Amino acid sequence: MTQQVLIIGAGPVGMTLASELAHYGVGVRIIDKSAGRTDKSKALVLWSRTLELLDRGGPPGSTSHGAAPFVAAGFKLEGVTFLAGDAVLGHVSMRSIPSAYNYALTIPQSETERLLEERLAGQGIAVERDTEATALTLAPDGVTTILRHADGTEETLRTPWLVGCDGAHSTVRHAVGAAFAGETNDSDWFLADIHMTGYPRPETDASIHWHRDGVLIIFPMGAGRYRLIGDLPHTDAAAPATPTLEQVQALTDRRGPQGTKLLDPVWLAGFRINGRKVAAYRHGRAFLAGDAAHIHSPAGGQGMNTGMQDAFNLAWKLALVTQGTAADHLLDSYSPERSAVGDQVLKAAARLTSVATLRNPLAQTLRNLAAPLLLGLPAVTHEVAETMSEVAIHYPDSPLNGPSDHGLRPAAGERLPPIAGEPQPGAGTMPCFALHAAASPAVAGLLGRHAALVDAEVRAPLKEGGIWLVRPDGYVACATRNLAAVAAYLDGIAG
Repeated sequence: MTQQVLIIGAGPVGMTLASELAHYGVGVRIIDKSAGRTDKSKALVLWSRTLELLDRGGPPGSTSHGAAPFVAAGFKLEGVTFLAGDAVLGHVSMRSIPSAYNYALTIPQSETERLLEERLAGQGIAVERDTEATALTLAPDGVTTILRHADGTEETLRTPWLVGCDGAHSTVRHAVGAAFAGETNDSDWFLADIHMTGYPRPETDASIHWHRDGVLIIFPMGAGRYRLIGDLPHTDAAAPATPTLEQVQALTDRRGPQGTKLLDPVWLAGFRINGRKVAAYRHGRAFLAGDAAHIHSPAGGQGMNTGMQDAFNLAWKLALVTQGTAADHLLDSYSPERSAVGDQVLKAAARLTSVATLRNPLAQTLRNLAAPLLLGLPAVTHEVAETMSEVAIHYPDSPLNGPSDHGLRPAAGERLPPIAGEPQPGAGTMPCFALHAAASPAVAGLLGRHAALVDAEVRAPLKEGGIWLVRPDGYVACATRNLAAVAAYLDGIAG
């Protein structure tokens, strides 16, 4: 298979992209300068929308493909409770999420990476470890990359496309000259993956404890293991100190539930929160994805999920373009779509962090009074759950949106929830659009004309008289009553 895409960075984002491209028959090469996968838990949650998209990688109901291996390796959280001292301020249930995956799946990043690497191996792709990109040269028709291997030898590689999934200190981002605009939060934070006894809430319930000194967040991980996160006063040190078990216990006793005992730490770390993002995700033949394009507060646990969804968005577009099925301008939609999502996640995470770390006593009192009122409204808690789970992500202003007639929902740019018993769009070996319409000779003619772009099997309309064209990533491209408008749309994609 000709190598058409070089992926730099083999974390969850890079491996998701490599797997999606390989699924569609695109030749990929994926490198990472580290010697192996992470052994740390790091990003902890896989959200509903990410699990839905992972399901496109295997047959529905399969126990060895799709999202099933991740679910089997993870632990399901069904809700989040907000507290101030012993007072419960409100509860957000994940059961209201409109998805088959109506929960938060806690799974250490080390496990997520293991499963993705095993998936890649099953596709015949090996991550090239101890391999670093030392120089990049972009040209109108491709990218030349100098690779340094573990033994010190260098290789010059030329590929039509390159994707930087190489994290917050991205070599690719520096090479394309993309500014990483934003700021660093003015407080230090600690993280503890630890065993704990005496947790008073259900094991399926995460808890957020607001205290006058700051916040303590507790995520159960199963088998008596928990992730604890909290803020600390800012120091002038170059990096926050790693906390001790005794320090985490003291802070938990002060801010969190009483009567807990912490023991057997798996990972203790200090960190600072950065909120930064590039303006453009595409730079000619090079793209940025994941932390190379955006980093933000861990509030909401959406960083890795947002990056993996960058990969899902880019993969089907790259596949259609590399295979000559779609025109290059299809790739121009990647940056505006995913940059808008990055802006939303950045702002939401900053708001959650700001609310949780209020220092003014009056502001804290008002927050604690308002929370029960707001979290007592089902509409509010449903919106919070859908936002956190990322099923609320849509592309309302996408340049890929086609006609959208009044009264037809979901509208162009909106997610079409997976339909039970139906393969998801894009689940086949080609990144095909799916057509929901009443069968007719005209529909058959459209399918024949665009056989390379549209799945051959027409699906039932979502509403009588309506026609929906759904993208390979499950978002609506057209919602109309006019088949000719759909044909014109597909003509434009094909170029």
